[in-house]
Amino acid sequence: MRRCWMIVTLLGIAAASAAHGHASLERASPLAGSTVSDAPKAIVLTFSEKLEPAFSNIIVTDAGGVHVSDGKAQVDGSTMRVGLKSLAPGSYKVSWRAVSADTHAMQGSFVFQIGGK
Repeated sequence: MRRCWMIVTLLGIAAASAAHGHASLERASPLAGSTVSDAPKAIVLTFSEKLEPAFSNIIVTDAGGVHVSDGKAQVDGSTMRVGLKSLAPGSYKVSWRAVSADTHAMQGSFVFQIGGK
């Protein structure tokens, strides 16, 4: 019986360690789902862990699927940033892929609006 509890405990610790290794999105500017009055100059995402620059990226597209990112995303620790071209009022989709330093990959997307549309 004692051995059984030891195995259950070790499995629980292993599962908790594995879940901890993912870089999750903590903050976004502009905020996911927000409407902003002025076009942002960049998208800035902050994650829960340090990112691997070579494998992390942000792509921003307009409602027609046209890329509006200006260059490649830059990573500084747990923050990823990409500049934007001049944006008109409308809806924009931010798609991101974040790979933490321990190689766990996460991805996601959100939209934001410019203007009162």
